[in-house]
Parts: sequence; structure tokens; C-alpha cells
Amino acid sequence: MNIAPQSSTNFTKADRPLLVQTSHLKKVYRTGFWLNQKVETLQDCSLQVHQGETFGLLGPNGAGKTTLLKILLGIVRPTSGSGLLLGKPLGDRQVKQKVGYLPENPYFYDYLTGWEFLRYAADLFQIPSEVQRRRIPELLELVGLAQSAAKRKQLRQYSKGMLQRVGMAQALINDPELVFLDEPMSGLDPLGRYQIREIILSLKGQGKTIFFNSHVLSDVEKICDRVAILARGELLCVGSLNELLGTADLYQVRVKGGNPDILQRWVPDGEYIDTHWQGHLQGDPQDFLASLELMGAELLSMNLARTSLEEFFVQQLRQRGIFTSR
Repeated sequence: MNIAPQSSTNFTKADRPLLVQTSHLKKVYRTGFWLNQKVETLQDCSLQVHQGETFGLLGPNGAGKTTLLKILLGIVRPTSGSGLLLGKPLGDRQVKQKVGYLPENPYFYDYLTGWEFLRYAADLFQIPSEVQRRRIPELLELVGLAQSAAKRKQLRQYSKGMLQRVGMAQALINDPELVFLDEPMSGLDPLGRYQIREIILSLKGQGKTIFFNSHVLSDVEKICDRVAILARGELLCVGSLNELLGTADLYQVRVKGGNPDILQRWVPDGEYIDTHWQGHLQGDPQDFLASLELMGAELLSMNLARTSLEEFFVQQLRQRGIFTSR
């Protein structure tokens, strides 16, 4: 299965400009004592991300996700290929003023307090003091650190979840148009993952464009408009969740009793299996339940027929021999 990178249900309109574009990106590293061995971490990578989109890049460890993200940010140069960020070539310095970035393993000056660290980050962007005084409290509120003593603690006293949250705040200090997050849920407990997910949803509600890498597929499925799967440096597929997994409102139903002719209209592909009518529902679920009541039929089960992102992810890897199970 290979879905074109350009396809998207909600983000292909002409009034939504492309903020990220790559064309045939490739990255090869040289290794070994004499640097005579080549490792291809990215190959022929072409994708597009539209304004206002939340885009998730998925893949197993070592897939090339961080390499791609660093190329987009201008931290690493590609071996070949090209790309645009906010309409400018990759690495353009002016673009960096409009981009936020939270690395997977950020390094913080741990003797600074949360407030001092954000002020330091704001100074790097040359944000005026009067703007800082308004912006920093807003960000601390957003990431859930405003009402605690955390902003006055040194970062060395922060937990993993708190460091992720203050890291998220620094990624937003310049009010960026485009936010890059590298494994933002990595190493967090369920509460920490929930907090980061809520922050991302808040940014999405503000119309921010978010590009993030992750292998926490359940979180990705809840917040992303489109996803891509990367493995061994190759893009396996790109598309919206509906395109990849099927529509979100398709139900598999099992019914006992009722009028076969009426059931056929509700479940056109249905068939009798062990005296139960089973198939995919076509129509409004509430109207269907009302119809069953009128017929005196019994609903045995109604489950979403859509494949989960985790199942789809494993299937894609298996098809290419990247993942096998005993």
C-alpha cells in the first residue's frame, strides 16, 4: 500500500499553503575507522505538510525520524534532494525565527529556574522585555507550571514530565508558525503523556502547524490530521487517518432476529452466521437502533470496523519484512 504524500482530506485546499516540502531527500553517513562504510539513514523522502495541520511521523527506533527532522531544521545537511520550510530553502536563518523546536533529549542549563530559562530563550530570539513579561506567564499557564513553585525551582529539581513541559514552553516562546517536536511523549508516565497531548491539542486549536515524531501510536491517533510511516529510511505511506485506516464511523454489527429484508437495507453486505445477521452498518446508528426496536430484534454487538493505527503500523512493517512475530 502506498498512498501519495499529497493526499489529504482536510488540507489540500488552495487557501492552505504548504509549510513543509521535501523532494527526494537522502542522507548517507560514513562510518568505520577509515570512514569507508556507508549507512543510508534516509532515502528518497518526499512529503508535504500544510498550514494548520498536525502531522505525525511514525516509525520504529532507528527509522530515520530524527534525521529527517534535523534536516528540515537545517541542523543536518542532506546528501541529496531538496526542501522548503515556510517557502524558504532548508537552513534559511530568517525561517528559524518562525519555528519552534523541542528535541528528543534536550539539554537544559539546570542551574536556571523555569522562569529564567524561558527568559534566556526569549533573549535568544531578541524578544522585547515587555513582551516577555506577558508571554512567559502565558506559556507557564499553558504547560501547567504557572500555579506551582516549579517556575522558581532550578531545572535540576524538575521531574521528567516537568522538563518536557518547560521544554514545550521554550519551543513556543517566539510564537512560532511551525512547531517541531521530537518524541514529545518519550519516557513520560500516563499523566505526563496526557498533559503533553493536551498542550498539542491546544496548539492545534490555535491553528499552529505541528510536526512531530513519535512511536506512541495511541496518542498520534487521537491528535493527528495526517501521518507518515518511516522505516529503514524509507517512507512507507502518507495520508490522513481516514485514508489509511478507513472511515471513523463504519460499524461492524451483529443482530439476532428481525426482518431480513429490512436488515439487508441497513447492512447491505450482511450475511447469516450461526443464526446471527452480521455485516457493516450503512446509515445513522441511532436510526438503526430504533429500527431494531421496532422489529423486536436484538443487537448483539456494534463495534467500530476501522483498523487501529497500531494494527496498521505493524501490518505495514510486516509486509516489507521489517517486523515478524513468532
